[in-house]
Amino acid sequence: MRRVLIYDTMSREARVFAPIAPPRVGLYVCGLTPYAPAHVGHGRTFVVFDVVVRALRRWGYRVFYVQNVTNLDDKLIARAAEEDDDPLQLAERNFTAFRRSMTELGVTSVDYYPFATDYVPEILLQVRALVDRGYAYVADDGSVYFEVAKFPAYGRLSGQKLSQLQPGARVEVDARKRAPEDFVIWKAAVPGEPSWESPWGPGRPGWHIEDTAMTGRLLGARYDLHGAGADLIFPHHESEIALSESATGEAPMVNYWIHVAFVIFQGEKMSKSIGNVLDLQAAIDGVGPGALRFYYLNAHYRSPLDLLPDRSLAEAKEAYDRLAQPAHRIEQILARDGAERSGDPIPSEFAAASDELIDRLDDAMADDFNSREAITLLFGWTRRLGELLEGLDHLSGEGLTALAEPYRWAQEVLGLFGERAPADARDLERVVPVLLAARARARARGDYAEADRIREELGTAGIRLEDGTAGTRWSYAEPH
Repeated sequence: MRRVLIYDTMSREARVFAPIAPPRVGLYVCGLTPYAPAHVGHGRTFVVFDVVVRALRRWGYRVFYVQNVTNLDDKLIARAAEEDDDPLQLAERNFTAFRRSMTELGVTSVDYYPFATDYVPEILLQVRALVDRGYAYVADDGSVYFEVAKFPAYGRLSGQKLSQLQPGARVEVDARKRAPEDFVIWKAAVPGEPSWESPWGPGRPGWHIEDTAMTGRLLGARYDLHGAGADLIFPHHESEIALSESATGEAPMVNYWIHVAFVIFQGEKMSKSIGNVLDLQAAIDGVGPGALRFYYLNAHYRSPLDLLPDRSLAEAKEAYDRLAQPAHRIEQILARDGAERSGDPIPSEFAAASDELIDRLDDAMADDFNSREAITLLFGWTRRLGELLEGLDHLSGEGLTALAEPYRWAQEVLGLFGERAPADARDLERVVPVLLAARARARARGDYAEADRIREELGTAGIRLEDGTAGTRWSYAEPH
């Protein structure tokens, strides 16, 4: 297994990854609260962790990846009331749409999506343990609160101090609490809202405790990796630590904390509650899943991404298409003729460089999952192949396979370049040249409107054209 450095939010330094029980790795990522459709900020977080898992699995780690679904909370109940809907059904519909988007985006690494309401028994057991151990108290209405003052380490992940917490900001004001910073772990039932029976009367889980009940059941009292967007560091992850370590008596709950920076929308953090969001599925439909993944990964995950709606994704698609052109062309030729096709060998320096590049790509990703550096290396490979583009059709299958290896690495680890030409690639080889000839004739007679129409029709089908002094080359890209 490769030596991996991971930046740990808790220690504020990059640390060598040492799983508790190698090669097994437990990963928990805070998932969607599906009160509304997912936006592109969510997409970044889940693509990043998809890549983390892909990389670890490539290097021999056996990752069990859990991503929860908060299918009942205050926001879901409020949105369902606005829409005259059932909150659990609203959550189910939005989550189903989210899963479709994830499938299109190539997020395939999650092993299990547990729903909060399926873990009410585990939640009740943890609430009982916290009450019995003196960390939680029961209010007059039957709600149960965690008493933050009983956990002196509260704030170590975020760097917050209890004395600095301002009631009414990130600390909810509630007369039933002993102190403003205390938080609810079991909410007394409200008429018309879903509820479950408990020793303290009917109610429903609080937000933070659903995660610790799940991880305790699925990953144990201590596990390797926990991640999410950076907005969840406080108070959510801070509260998870307090709940888990207080209930189990075991610490640390997690050995490494990974947090993904925000997607900034025109200078402001993207948030469904604010409304400054770009719908995830709309972004996928607009530029294609490969280009959107490229946009996310062409920056280090700890660096904010500033999304300019009229520029950022269009520029990402243009750059991605340039990067992917040799990858797609090589795969088309191999799909048509097979890896055993005869042809010219590639220059020896290219074969050696391909193997060396894959080592460098793995090194980049092993340095805190530096996808930005990996993509920079891939751009260098694409530029090197530029001198061979005219001769790709004359290369042997063995040579083309060697040239494709860095792109296949990127497909495996980064989830890029996975777009495929239609199943019958031979049909393209017959049809596209006919259309190109028709376009050339139209240009020769000055009928540029017809030439442009043919280009646009081919573009709609995912065929990219490049006019040059040697004629027009075509390749298959993502339909858009």
